Parts: sequence; structure tokens; C-alpha cells
Amino acid sequence: MSEVLITPSELSSFMSSEPTVVIDTRDAASYAAGHIPGAVNLNEVFTYLATSTPQGYAELRQKFADAFGKAGLSGAETAVIYEQSMASGFGQSCRGYFLLTFLGYPKIKVLHGGFAAWTAAGLPVTTEVPSPAPAAFPVDETAGEVVIDAAAMLAAVADPAVAKLDVRDVDEWIGESSSPYGKDFCPRKGRIPGAVWIEWYRMMKPTGDGPRFKSAPEILAECATVGISPETPVYLYCFKGARASNTFLALKEAGVKDVKMYFGSWNEWSRDPALPIEDGHPAAR
Repeated sequence: MSEVLITPSELSSFMSSEPTVVIDTRDAASYAAGHIPGAVNLNEVFTYLATSTPQGYAELRQKFADAFGKAGLSGAETAVIYEQSMASGFGQSCRGYFLLTFLGYPKIKVLHGGFAAWTAAGLPVTTEVPSPAPAAFPVDETAGEVVIDAAAMLAAVADPAVAKLDVRDVDEWIGESSSPYGKDFCPRKGRIPGAVWIEWYRMMKPTGDGPRFKSAPEILAECATVGISPETPVYLYCFKGARASNTFLALKEAGVKDVKMYFGSWNEWSRDPALPIEDGHPAAR
């Protein structure tokens, strides 16, 4: 069994035997229409835009320590994060996993297949909204090593030993669009110079029950197409750290040892005209 990914049947058993806080990252309307019994709605896991300055990361840490504490996470419970399906929410459940990893939370799982898998398994759904007892969320200040800032990414541009992995959609990669939210959402279109590209959903494969992560050998085969091995240091980015969180989880599960996230991603990089970009179709390397 995966360390992080949990199936609906596993979760159903787990919830009855272990202290668990289930977090639904979908929008309020989807949550209100029906959710896993006991699940707390926390859509800001997906919507919050972070900047990678020390102040920005301090705000991110405080924001989600408060939010996860209000959801009832004290360190004793396992946090289980879910979205609608693995490909429909831009990786938002994995963004929750990444945020909890950034905060140093010790017990985190992601529902593999999301809410769609839960309902397909015939498991119970409710519209009742729980009232969790607030908890003191335990922040580990040393856990933030999974993130890098814009300066570290800029330094990596000049370092061919570090793979700068862009996992955005093709129109963003070639500079046709600046974001998933519209062509001109950001002031500049393009990519970080020297980046390599694997669209985030290539880490998953279709099944009869919806998208699921590929096996470790399959994920490593995808990585090998752009020269990434388990020993390669990888700096990930997308637009705001959601799709890249999906890839972060995939790479960690597959055994890539040194994976870090540029969480500010293109939303931040594109807004600083001092930072270099490439655009158009990349030259063959």
C-alpha cells in the first residue's frame, strides 16, 4: 500500500479505527451537495495564492496552521485530503498534501481517485456539516525545506544539474497563455529558462474508475524522457503550486529523492520583469 495514497475502502476502514480528519478541498457548492461524512470543507487549500518571499511563506504557514487547526488537526489525527477526481481539480488534494508537508504535519494521506472514487464505491455521502473541535496545530518550523523561493529558482537556471520541471499545460509551456484562468491573467507568458516539461496529468493514467497515479516504474519512465533520474535534484513549478503538487506526490512515491517546489510558480515569476523567461516552441536540446 502507498504511504500516502489511500483507496476509498481503505479510508472507510481507517476512519472507523483511527483518529482521522477528512478535508474536502472542493468549492462550497460541491461540498454542500454531498461529501464524505465528517469531512470539513477547506477550499482555500486550492485558491490561496502564495508568494515565495520570507514574509509570504510566513503568511502561508500562519494561514494554514490556523485553518488546519480549526479543522481539528492536532498532530494525533491523520489528515486525509480529497478533491473531486485526480484530474478535475488541478491537483488540489495534492496541494493540501504539500501544504501539510510544508508545515511538517506527521500523518497525511490523499484519497486516490477523490470523491468520485468514493461515490463509485457506493460509500455513504452526507450533506451534514460537522463542527470540529478546534485544535492547536503543531507547526514544525524546520519542515519548510520542501519549498524554494524565486532566488533559488533563478540560481538553478544557471545550474544544469538541477532539473527545472514545468508541469503546466501545453499552451502555458509554449507561451500561448499565461495561466489556466485566461490567456492574459499574468503580465508575461512563457517559461523559466532551461526548464524541461512533463504535463502534470502524464503522471496519471485513465482507468475505468477515473484517473489514477501510474506505477513507480511508469512515473520514472516519464521522468527519463526529460533526463530526470531518481538521483536528479528537481525543482517543480506550475502556475500556483497545485498541479506541481500532484507531480510532487508522484515523484516522491516513485522514489525521486530530492524534490522541491517553487510554490510561487508562474503566478509570481511572470509578475517580476527582472526575472528571465523563454517563450515559443523550445529549441531542441
